[in-house]
Amino acid sequence: MTNQNLLARTLAAVWHPCTQMKRHEALPVVPIQRGEGVWLYDFDGRRYLDGVSSWWVNLFGHCNPRINGALKDQLEKLEHVILAGFTHEPVVELSERLSALTGLGHAFYGSDGASAIEIALKMSFHYWRNRGRFEKSGFVSVAGGYHGETLGALSVTDVALFKDTYAPLLRSTVQVPSPDWRLGRGEESAEDCALHAAASLENHLAKHHEATAAVIVEPLVQCAGGMAMHHPVYLKKVREACDRYEVHLIADEIAVGFGRTGTLFACEQAGIRPDFLCLSKGITGGYLPLSATLTTDKVYQAFYHEDVARGFLHSHSYTGNALACRAALATLDIFEQDGVIEANRAKAARFKALLQPLAQHSRVKDFRNQGMIWAFEVEDVAPDFAARFFQAAMEKELLLRPMGNTVYFMPPYVIGEEEMALLASGTLAALEATA
Repeated sequence: MTNQNLLARTLAAVWHPCTQMKRHEALPVVPIQRGEGVWLYDFDGRRYLDGVSSWWVNLFGHCNPRINGALKDQLEKLEHVILAGFTHEPVVELSERLSALTGLGHAFYGSDGASAIEIALKMSFHYWRNRGRFEKSGFVSVAGGYHGETLGALSVTDVALFKDTYAPLLRSTVQVPSPDWRLGRGEESAEDCALHAAASLENHLAKHHEATAAVIVEPLVQCAGGMAMHHPVYLKKVREACDRYEVHLIADEIAVGFGRTGTLFACEQAGIRPDFLCLSKGITGGYLPLSATLTTDKVYQAFYHEDVARGFLHSHSYTGNALACRAALATLDIFEQDGVIEANRAKAARFKALLQPLAQHSRVKDFRNQGMIWAFEVEDVAPDFAARFFQAAMEKELLLRPMGNTVYFMPPYVIGEEEMALLASGTLAALEATA
């Protein structure tokens, strides 16, 4: 097998995600043969540091021996069984451990982040119906937010590139101002920006809470909307407003959960617990598709009834897949046994120091960091900046995928000192190459 052979075959047979396929006439797809740690290798032996954790999913490196071992063991026992009317050890243990970590009750499983959002939206809507509050059917989300691309998730997303084409298919929802600290432009503190945004939400709920089922937020970092970061006081005030007006709070921690923001879950930094917590991406360490929607016992009890129609009948064939749950359990084991969160704090501080020449570059604006996420904007860029930067970074052995003029880092947690230095220096070189 060669790079060129696999490239020709993928263009002939595969429709790649989030891609205008015609662009691959000029920018070839990169065939990958294998992965190890933070590195991906092509068929010609070239390597690329996975600076974006393969779309933010890989936590502990490619082909992690401990996750590999857990999956090999599980393969000899049970690969999958229908979860309707049956159960198995990995899904029970994972549910128990997630409950202990989050303070929430039952876990409902899906396959990906958008599925988790769909489940939370449907549960909230159905909860209010089961309570006889039929008017509470609306949803509020944050400007610039992203929650997925299935129709329900897209309805609460506010990224025009993904949403506008499908607008006729979508349910109408309300967007309130973002707490993004950049909106203050130096005139306000991050906390002030967060408080003003929270006040706008409070004003909306004061007028419309009777028709509102839930508010959905991305805690601390709005990732796909350009890595917009906000002060944790926003979450605290949103929780208070939702309690005051009897509205559910859905926390979309699909991208920011499992240590990305510096704590296991971002909501911890505000000292709050949502009514629904949506998890995916890093939950299996980047190995297998899995998502979980956790909720309160109060919500669960509203569905517990002799009437079948009052139950939550959402399903898909691979719900609670045994292999995926076992990968998730191995991922949680690594967190517990290796002191990952504390180790990440030291790594984050070191990488931030290594990035200072980049942060002080004349074309770099709004350099920011939250836990194991870093981002900045590049000024004075051409329309094809993202593609050109991607290519320049690949030449420096780096896999980076800018969003417009926003460059970000979200590397696997196993990144070492030498690799962090390469990521910092290579990014600076790529920036100079795209001047």
